[in-house]
Amino acid sequence: MKQSVLTRYRVMAYVTAVMLLVLCTCMVFKYGFGKGEDVTFAVSQLHGLLYILYVVFAFDLGSKAKWGFGKIVGVLLAGTIPVLGVVVERKISRQVEPLVEPAPEPVRA
Repeated sequence: MKQSVLTRYRVMAYVTAVMLLVLCTCMVFKYGFGKGEDVTFAVSQLHGLLYILYVVFAFDLGSKAKWGFGKIVGVLLAGTIPVLGVVVERKISRQVEPLVEPAPEPVRA
């Protein structure tokens, strides 16, 4: 498996986790203080699009790492809980690292 497959997953895991924290903060302001309805809407739409990318990249990683259906679903669900997504990302990265092909040596003239 190429390093880029793991890198895409890792980046989207962190981006999704941060956006979920931002969305939670927006929801507190919207429902707790009655402020920021437009911001909450924009952040929720952006988070939804980014989560779709996370799902695609996590599924791609899982299929290339030959995970079972249950593990793929577990990783996808971990992306719905802000802190858990980052914890699972670290665990998955350590498990998948041995499967990553080493980078080719540069050709020297």
